[in-house]
Amino acid sequence: MRHRIRFAALVALLASAPAGACVQGEVFVDASGDGVRQASEAGLADVLVSNGREIVSTDAGGHWRGLPSGTSPVFVVKPAGFTIALAGDGLPGFWRAPGADACDFALQPQAAARGPLKVLVTSDPQAGTPREAGFYATVVDRALRSHRDAALGLTLGDIANDDLSLYPQLNRATTSLGVPWLHLPGNHDLDPGARDDAASLATYRRVFGPDTFAWEEPHASFVMLDNVVAQPGGRPAYVGGLREDQFEFLAGLLPTLDPARLLVVAAHIPWFDTAAEGRPPSLRIRDRERLFALLQAFPNVLLLSGHRHAQRQVDHGSESGWHGTSPLREFNVGAMSGAYWSGIDDADGIPVSTMADGTPRGFATLHVAHDGSHRLAWHPTARLPDDPSRTDAMALHAPQLLRRGAYPAWGVYANVFLGHDGTRVEYRVDGGEWQAMERVERADPRLAAENARDDAARTLRGFDRSPEADVSPHLWRGPLPTRLDAGRHRIEVRSIDDAGRESRATTHYRLEDAAVR
Repeated sequence: MRHRIRFAALVALLASAPAGACVQGEVFVDASGDGVRQASEAGLADVLVSNGREIVSTDAGGHWRGLPSGTSPVFVVKPAGFTIALAGDGLPGFWRAPGADACDFALQPQAAARGPLKVLVTSDPQAGTPREAGFYATVVDRALRSHRDAALGLTLGDIANDDLSLYPQLNRATTSLGVPWLHLPGNHDLDPGARDDAASLATYRRVFGPDTFAWEEPHASFVMLDNVVAQPGGRPAYVGGLREDQFEFLAGLLPTLDPARLLVVAAHIPWFDTAAEGRPPSLRIRDRERLFALLQAFPNVLLLSGHRHAQRQVDHGSESGWHGTSPLREFNVGAMSGAYWSGIDDADGIPVSTMADGTPRGFATLHVAHDGSHRLAWHPTARLPDDPSRTDAMALHAPQLLRRGAYPAWGVYANVFLGHDGTRVEYRVDGGEWQAMERVERADPRLAAENARDDAARTLRGFDRSPEADVSPHLWRGPLPTRLDAGRHRIEVRSIDDAGRESRATTHYRLEDAAVR
């Protein structure tokens, strides 16, 4: 049973609270489904309620009290095994605005999951115009609708691109799926003209509620952290980090979580430094060390982040302040908007928006088993012509034609979207023996070729060009043999992910004899 959290001076806090303040309420089993506690409906004990700093827990009758009156939303930490009703906007009604008259939370029993927990993980929809919000809605309708069996959806910040009036339009698209969806703020969700960090999320909180909270499912616990610290007037205008109230929240929350479950810690800004050489770090290193020290007691942790409009998996170790028995994995998730809705249009009339590392725009799924083990998959959303050289797992690039007998200086490249240092990638030609490919630090040739087409074009090929190809952290190369028969040769590439699943893609090249000179 969850340890109850009590706070001193409870009576004094209640006595000083203004009428109508959200400082007490009930959490109950809503058998009737009307959201109002009936005499026959049982209260739920040991459920956590918080304002993002202090945490209290419900008593045997489901009553909670003791949170000081303040300006922060109050929320329930949804316990595993229960669902919570959707609010009028279609998002989970797990929070109440500060000063709300009714601070009760109605929960309903959740049917036991027979298989793995499925979570949709998205980041950076980043719509800055109604047109771009329309792109997002089309992608949701055509690409995510087949994943409505997910138990939960996450958006890791930059919901909008500075125009926060687009929130309702974006939320209508997201909630049309009927999947409970949780959001975090990003640096493009800050209020323009805010005087300080405390005031920078006023609009976000009115729409989405708390910026730091937790949510539990039977297979995993989710901790959602706003790690964008606004620095109005400063350079840079924001930095990655956490506030003292967030550390207090974590210190109270983490001891209550089941360490046997996967602990997912989600934020917007990556926990690895992305600043260019000679620039200040992109995050406050001391904050990362404090967070990692709190997480060290958990044997199974996954970090999720967004922000970069690129994708990579990073293993944190002692150099990052992580001192666990095994490396701490961070999945830096690619963007729903890809490279900011840029590039030529796909079959849906939406910019292809391939990211600078060669990852196609898209979203991820996280599958968590009963024992806390998990696997990830990437789902590209750009609708391209059928092309066996680009699958959901990877994209291949190879020369179309080589001289037969030439020095084998040319190769096939595989951009494995979820690849990392430990990923095994192999290739073979014409069904021969599998050979290891070498991970290389260079730009994806597919995107470099698109850059060249943009350079050569005499008219605009799209509203905005594709981004300039940058070094990809998940690119592999294998040299192509040239001492084969003249004609067409088949290239197969396979990758094996962390869960042991194999993915394949195919392409071809041709060898031709050159005239003797």
